[in-house]
Amino acid sequence: MTESSFSDQFAGLKRAAQESKKRTLNQLFEESSDRSENYSFRLKGLNFDFSKTHINQSLLTEFEKLALDSGLLQQRDKLLTGGIVNPTEKRPALHADMRSATPITAEIESQRRACYQFAEKVRQAEIAPTCGGRYQHIIHLGIGGSALGPQLLLDALAYGQTGATKQAEPSFNTHCIANIDGHALEPVMQICDPNRTLVIVASKTFTTTETLSNANTVIDWMCSQGIENPLSQIVAVTASPNKAKSFGIAEDHILTFPEGLGGRYSIWSSVSLAAMISIGTEAFESMRLGAQKMDEHFAQAPVKENIPIIAAMLDIWYGNAWGAPTRALFAYDSRLEMLVNYLQQLEMENNGKNISRTGEAIQWQSSPILWGGVGTDAQHAVFQLMHQGTHLTPVEFLAVIQTEHSLEGHHKCLLANCFAQSAALMKGRTYAEAEALLPANIQSTEERDLLAKSKVFSGNRPSTTIVLDALSPESFGMLIAFYEHRSFVSGTLWQINVFDQMGVELGKELAKKYQKAIETGDTTPISAELDSSTERLLNLVLD
Repeated sequence: MTESSFSDQFAGLKRAAQESKKRTLNQLFEESSDRSENYSFRLKGLNFDFSKTHINQSLLTEFEKLALDSGLLQQRDKLLTGGIVNPTEKRPALHADMRSATPITAEIESQRRACYQFAEKVRQAEIAPTCGGRYQHIIHLGIGGSALGPQLLLDALAYGQTGATKQAEPSFNTHCIANIDGHALEPVMQICDPNRTLVIVASKTFTTTETLSNANTVIDWMCSQGIENPLSQIVAVTASPNKAKSFGIAEDHILTFPEGLGGRYSIWSSVSLAAMISIGTEAFESMRLGAQKMDEHFAQAPVKENIPIIAAMLDIWYGNAWGAPTRALFAYDSRLEMLVNYLQQLEMENNGKNISRTGEAIQWQSSPILWGGVGTDAQHAVFQLMHQGTHLTPVEFLAVIQTEHSLEGHHKCLLANCFAQSAALMKGRTYAEAEALLPANIQSTEERDLLAKSKVFSGNRPSTTIVLDALSPESFGMLIAFYEHRSFVSGTLWQINVFDQMGVELGKELAKKYQKAIETGDTTPISAELDSSTERLLNLVLD
């Protein structure tokens, strides 16, 4: 596919945008009493409401045409059947296979079984500290997806699940550390008992600088506290088991995952060992089965009813035809506080690229800048810009109907705020409505005019609302799989290789050189490479 062919394929969506701009969202709702029903989709406890976007039937027809003309559906089938979808590294992408009932890659099932068995042995104290009893603390060391996934999973599901997927005690004090900054690691070591701490070191290559530096620091801490063999309390999670062995970790404490599994998709693998131990393997299995349901929907649903495809097409449409450079996501559930961070890596590592799959420079906007926060906190921080700012920012709201806490009234207030914000973004407020709200004792015409204008909201600001019946392992798995497929669809249509991440390499290479200069106090070996600004910054440390 060439650059010009994409422009031709996208032309219909550009025309649809021009037509859509002739009607506001309010007008679209006035014209159709069943708009919400027509553009809302439900799948196994997840509700997706696209009706407050500028979607219409002709746009869905354009979506369908683009999917067919671009070869998207063939690429989807390659993804789900183990075909090569990562051309620069000549690999399949295995995240859907990781949760499949019948994995294409034979080793996946044995890796999953080994991880479940290890987690249950820790839970049952069959794998235990040498001092006896049970592990009480878990320190998970990783970075990127090797930390974001486990942390999100723990936050989302460790609160108080009910029903068949809730596994009772034991409980573990679990910490995920990614940053090389000692301010992140030291407080954790201060509150953990080294005799009863299990350390998980997650690194695909087992060469990750930050992760191994943190691991060595933890080993030194254990030694200083009298632990004779700290390596016996360390578990390696890696696609490079030989490197873990060279580090000194025993073979029966090494859990693997496939080389073809990207870090931002590793939540489905042994990288989530800490969560498997904490919430139990039954809950993790339920999460995996939930993701399977979204995989099946993505594979089988027609384009006009395919939730990940519709969401991705809207992202492309607003970014490329409406000129929206960012997308915002606000989760009205504190258990999903890490979701924005997690999706930032997923989407911006996937699609933050300017080179096509065939090596050409792309001339269109690729990944939007994803940002957001947690409601209702964000309402008091950034929603002024959302309602009256000069940027067009499509917004995504995420809410959960059933809560796990017992505090009366809190959840109703939270949900009311979530739904109110999406309504306000759409409805806006006219000058006449604003003027009618002013106190009668303001007599000055100039003052009334200024106040009324300050209270005008343009409205017509698009938003999507995703509502989960409950934040269960199953629904969580479906939600994460939805975001994975959505990102894949967007990148495929932008002609991007979704699955490599070459853009992170240069900074890593330079960091190693600069670290050596800082440690030795000598910048001479790299002086010819340094610009004057970087040289001055290094000298601030060395002087």
